[in-house]
Amino acid sequence: MRQKHMNRYRLYRFFLKFLHYAVLVALTIVVGFPIYWMVVVSITPSAEVYRWPLQLWPTNPTFEHYREVFTRQDLLIDRWFVNSVVVSTIITVLCVFLSSLTAYGFARLEFPGRDLIFLLLLFTLMVPGQVTLIPVFLLIRGLGWLDTYHALIWPGAVSVFGVFLLRQFFASVPRELEEAALMDGAGRFRIYWQIVLPLSRAAIVALTIFVFLGAWNDLFWPLVVLNSLELRTLPVGLTVLQGTYTQERALVMAGTVIASAPVLVFYAIFQRRIIQGVMLTGMGGR
Repeated sequence: MRQKHMNRYRLYRFFLKFLHYAVLVALTIVVGFPIYWMVVVSITPSAEVYRWPLQLWPTNPTFEHYREVFTRQDLLIDRWFVNSVVVSTIITVLCVFLSSLTAYGFARLEFPGRDLIFLLLLFTLMVPGQVTLIPVFLLIRGLGWLDTYHALIWPGAVSVFGVFLLRQFFASVPRELEEAALMDGAGRFRIYWQIVLPLSRAAIVALTIFVFLGAWNDLFWPLVVLNSLELRTLPVGLTVLQGTYTQERALVMAGTVIASAPVLVFYAIFQRRIIQGVMLTGMGGR
């Protein structure tokens, strides 16, 4: 009888494991097929793009669309790529630094109205971006920053979510370390820079990844504040491929592959960190 129960238990474990891997395979196909199809269409000759039934692999694959993306006069791919790298990097550095500095103030400094101000900041997370779009645009226009890099960088230079995430994490750092540093004559900024930040590396890395990916993929805001073709970032620049009445689907997909490749490589390199960041944000920084 005991052996029979053991066999049933093993069969049950095998069934659960099989079901687990079956779900993972199904999810992989659902998530991965659009990426695969994007690449396939980008190397499909224009005459075969609209052929029915659909082909999972082109009969005569070609890289002509990629050559056209890099050689067309109205497509400044190299300039847009550099713009995306520079703008995303500057936004990430500013956002992580300012958010962490603000979060440290809320976590460790005592000043009147601290908790009320922090609560008001949290309330802003519930305000949709569409509500603040016009006021921020008017502010940027009043400063004379329209169609400049300033319009791209400064609105994203701080993140309320980043302040909340890091404040929760900083609060878990033992106060004894800071008290010992204060007794040794260290100032608040030195404690923040040399003690708190190194101990909060997981939260800093998570915020860095989220901010960089968000800045790289941002389309709407740069589309609103930029007019010059030379200042566009990569996602905005590729909107040139969207014709008013016609659309070269293979050409659009080739441009999309170019824009998506850095993100996919970034995710492949920092996959573990991204998963840790999602877990960290879900646990409230604890």
